[in-house]
Amino acid sequence: MARHRLLRVLCLCSALAVALPARPPSVTIGALFTFDSVIGSSAATAIRLAVDDINRDATLLRGTNLSVLMQDTKCSGFVGTIQALELMEKQVVAVVGPQSSGIAHVVSHVVNQLRVPLVSFAATDPALTSTQYPFFVRAAHDDAFQMAAVADIVAHFGWREVTAVYVDNDYGRGGVDALGDALEAARARITYKAAFPPGADRAALGDLLVRANMMESRVFVVHAGPDSGLDIFAVAHTLNMMDSGYVWIATEWLAAAIDDDKESMGRIQGVLTLRQYTPDSDAKRSLETRFIAASRQSRNNATAEAGSMNAYGLFAYDSVWMAARAIDQFLGDGGNISFSADPSIHDASGSALRLSSLRVFDQGEQLLRKVMVANFTGVTGQVRFDAGSRALINPAYEVLNVGGTGVRRVGYWSNYTRLSVAAPRLLLDGREPNGTQQKQKLYSVIWPGDTTSPPRGWVFPNNGRPLQIGVPYRTTYKQFVSKDSGPDGVSGYCIDVFKAAVALLPYPVPVSFILFGDGVKNPSYSELVQRVADNYFDAAVGDISIVTNRTRVVDFTQPYVESGLVIVSPVKATSSNEWAFLKPFTPGMWAVTGAFFLFVGAVVWILEHRFNPEFRGSPRKQMVTIFWFSFSTMFFAHRENTVSTLGRFVLLIWLFVVLIINSSYTASLTSILTVQQLSTGIQGLDSLLSSNDPIGYQVGSFARSYMMEELGVPASRLRELAIDEYADSLQRGPSNGGVAAIVDELAYVELFLSTNCQFRTVGQEFTKSGWGFAFQRDSPLAVDLSTAILTLSENGDLQRIHDKWLNPGTCSSQSTDVGADRLNLSSFWGLFLISGVACFVALFIYFARILCQFCEYHDGGGNEGEGGVFPDPERSLRRPARLSSIRDLMSFVDMKEAEVKRAIRSRSGERRLDRSMGGSSISEGPSLSRPSSIMSPV
Repeated sequence: MARHRLLRVLCLCSALAVALPARPPSVTIGALFTFDSVIGSSAATAIRLAVDDINRDATLLRGTNLSVLMQDTKCSGFVGTIQALELMEKQVVAVVGPQSSGIAHVVSHVVNQLRVPLVSFAATDPALTSTQYPFFVRAAHDDAFQMAAVADIVAHFGWREVTAVYVDNDYGRGGVDALGDALEAARARITYKAAFPPGADRAALGDLLVRANMMESRVFVVHAGPDSGLDIFAVAHTLNMMDSGYVWIATEWLAAAIDDDKESMGRIQGVLTLRQYTPDSDAKRSLETRFIAASRQSRNNATAEAGSMNAYGLFAYDSVWMAARAIDQFLGDGGNISFSADPSIHDASGSALRLSSLRVFDQGEQLLRKVMVANFTGVTGQVRFDAGSRALINPAYEVLNVGGTGVRRVGYWSNYTRLSVAAPRLLLDGREPNGTQQKQKLYSVIWPGDTTSPPRGWVFPNNGRPLQIGVPYRTTYKQFVSKDSGPDGVSGYCIDVFKAAVALLPYPVPVSFILFGDGVKNPSYSELVQRVADNYFDAAVGDISIVTNRTRVVDFTQPYVESGLVIVSPVKATSSNEWAFLKPFTPGMWAVTGAFFLFVGAVVWILEHRFNPEFRGSPRKQMVTIFWFSFSTMFFAHRENTVSTLGRFVLLIWLFVVLIINSSYTASLTSILTVQQLSTGIQGLDSLLSSNDPIGYQVGSFARSYMMEELGVPASRLRELAIDEYADSLQRGPSNGGVAAIVDELAYVELFLSTNCQFRTVGQEFTKSGWGFAFQRDSPLAVDLSTAILTLSENGDLQRIHDKWLNPGTCSSQSTDVGADRLNLSSFWGLFLISGVACFVALFIYFARILCQFCEYHDGGGNEGEGGVFPDPERSLRRPARLSSIRDLMSFVDMKEAEVKRAIRSRSGERRLDRSMGGSSISEGPSLSRPSSIMSPV
C-alpha cells in the first residue's frame, strides 16, 4: 500500500513538472544612466552589488541567473533614446533607470510601445506619475514631496518671497512648478524664476544671478544637477552672495554632490539642503561598507579615497531587487518570457536603424503588476507603493546644514510629521504611529556669513525703481493728507506717520508719491486699494480704513489710528427756567420720596417714643418733631438723637438711601443744566435704523457699503456728502432736504465737531477698525512697517505727530453727551424696598415686645378688682370691655419705659407676697393710681 502511494506522488510530481514551464537559465535586465555623473557613478556600483547579492540568494530566482546590461546616456536625451533602443534589441524584461527626468519622458514612450517596465531610481519630475506613462515606475520619492519640505522650511522661518534658480529642462521646470504650488499653500510665492539652460557656463550663470540679486527676495532655492548646481554656488561666492543676509536652500542634488566632492565645501557654507531619508539598518551599513571596498577596487588602489554611497545609490540597489522579486514571482506563477514583433515598427526603405529588430515583451503587463505589488524591506526602508498614487510610501527627508568640513542634520521632514527634530517613526502602511502632526521644529541653523540669527529674507530691490505709493487727493480736511508744493508733492498727518515709520527701518526705502483722484471731490478709497491689488501701485498711504473687503485683496500694516463709524446728529441747548430744580426726578419719584420721608419719620418716632424724651411731649410738639426729623435727614441735620437699637437700625439704612438719592439728584441736575438735547428723535443706531429719514455719509467712505450690506439700509435713504456740507445738511434736516444724521468715521467726526458746537455724536461707536497703510499681498514691508508703527506709538512720536496736525478746536472741551434722562422710580425702588422692609421689621419687633410687656403687666387682671389693671367703674359701665382694653393698651404704649418696668417689678413683688401668705386672701390688684403719664401728658 505504501508503495502505491509513493508511486502516485511521483507520478503527480512528474505531471506537474511537465505542466509548469521550466525556469529560464538566465534573465537580463537593462540599466540606463550617465556613467561619469555623481549619481551615475554611485548607481553603477550599487547595481552591480545588487545583482551579485541576488544571484547569491538561493531563495530568489531559483536556478535563474540575473544579468544586467548597462548603457551610458551621457546626459543627453538623444543619446539616451538610442541607448534605450539598443537595450530593447537585447530583449531585456525590465530597465532600471534612467536617472534623468528628461530622458525618462522620452524613454517612457519607448517602453510603453514595447511593454517593458521602467524602474527609475532618480527621475523625480512629478509629471512622470501621469497615466500617460503606465510602464514608468518611480522607485524613489518625487519632487512634489521634496518641494513641500522646502515650502515648510520657508514658512517655518516666516519668509514670504522666494527666488527659484533652476535648470530649464523637464526636471527643473517640474520641480519649480511643484515648489510654486507648495509655497502657495504656505502663503508664500516665487517672485522671480531664474532659469538657465543645461550646460550653461559660469559667465551665463553670473549674469543670471546678478539679475536675481536685483530683486527684493534673498531666499534662493536651487534646483539643478550636481555639476551645474556647484557652478551656481561658485559664481554666487564670487558675487558675495554667500554673505550674511542671504538664504540658500538646495534640493537633494547637493547632498549627493557633497558625498562625492568635499572640495566645494568652502563655497557652500550655511546652505540648507535635503536628502532622502533612509533609516539605519544592518543591511544598509553592510552595503555601504561593501560599496567603499568596491569603489576602491574599481580604481585599482586599495588606499584610494572612495566616495560614500549617496541616497540615489541606495534607491538604485533597491530598484534592482524590486525588479528581481517581480521576475521571481512572475516565474513562480508559471510565467513564460517571450517576445514578438510589432507590425507597426519597421524600417523605412534604405534605413539602417534596425527598428524591425525591436521586440514587444508579451508578458510585460503581468510583470508590471508584480512590480507594483512589491512589499519588502530594503536598504532604503519599507519598499511599497501606494495603490492610488503609484508612489512609494513613507516619503521623508533629512534637513541638512552645511558647515565647516561637513554637514549637520538640523531636522527631518515627512508628509505626516512635517518638520521635526525627531526621526520619522512610520508604520508599514505609511501612517505615523500617533496619527497626529507634531509642532514644526528645527534645530538652530548656521546661515551664510556664519550667523545664527535667521535672515530677514528680503531687501529693498536694487533695480532703481522706487516704490510707487498711491495717495488719496483729498479736497476736505487736508490735515490728514493733501497735495503739497514740497519735494514729495504731498503732506499731512498720514504722510508724516509713514515717513517716520520708514525712517525706523534698517534699510533704505525710496518712494514716489502719486496722487489718486481728480482734486474736485474725495476719491473712492476702495478703488485706491484695488489699484494696489492690481499692482498699479506698490502701496497706498493715507486715511485708509482697514475693513474686511479690503483685507481680502491687500495686506495692511498695524493701525496707526483707531477709528470706527459713529452717528452725528444736531442738538439744541436746554432752556433753563425757575422750575429747573424739579426736573431731575419724575413726579412719581418726588411723591414716593416725600412719602418715605414722612413714613420713616413716623417709624423712628414710634421706636423712640418710650425711650427718648426728645420724642415726647404734647401732641402738637410730637407732630412737629416727626416732620422736622423726617426732612432734616435729607441734609443730615437732624437734632434729635436716637437711643433705641431699632431706631438706630432704621435710621442707618434710611441715611444710606438719602445719600444715594442726594448724589443722584445732584448729578442729574448738573447734567440737565449743562448738556444739550437732541433736535431729532435719533438717539443711537437702533433708532437710526427704525426711522425712514435720510442718512448722510462722506464721499468715498466705506460707510455706504457697510450700511447697505451689513445694516440693511436701503440706498434710497443714503446721501453722499462732502464734509463741508455736513453742517448745512444737518441744520436743514429731513423736512428741508437735509439729513437726520450722518454716519462717518470717528477721526473725521472729531475734527468736524471741534469747530461745530451745535452737533454731537449719539449712541456708541458701532464698528471697530483703524487706519493703516495698504501693501500688495505678502509684502514684507507691511510686517516691518507694522513693527515701526508700534515703536512710534511706544516712544510717543505718534502722539506728537497727531498733536502737530490735529489740534483741537473751540468745541473740544464741551461734553459730547446729549439727552440727559430724568431719574424715575424704577432706578431707586430697590433702595426704597430695603428701607421699607427695615422699618416694618423694626415695628414688628417693637410691637411684639410691647405686647409681651403688656401681657406680663396685665396677667391675671381681667376680672380682678373692679376694673382690671386700671379700675374705673364708671368707664366700665359706659363702654364695652373690648374698648376699655384697647384704651388700656394705648395708654400702656404711651407709658415711659422706666415706669413700665417699675410697675412690672412692683406687681411681681406683690404676687410673691401673696403666694408666701398661702393665698388666704384674694388679690385686689395693685394699689396703683393711674400713672401720671396717662392722666396728663408730660
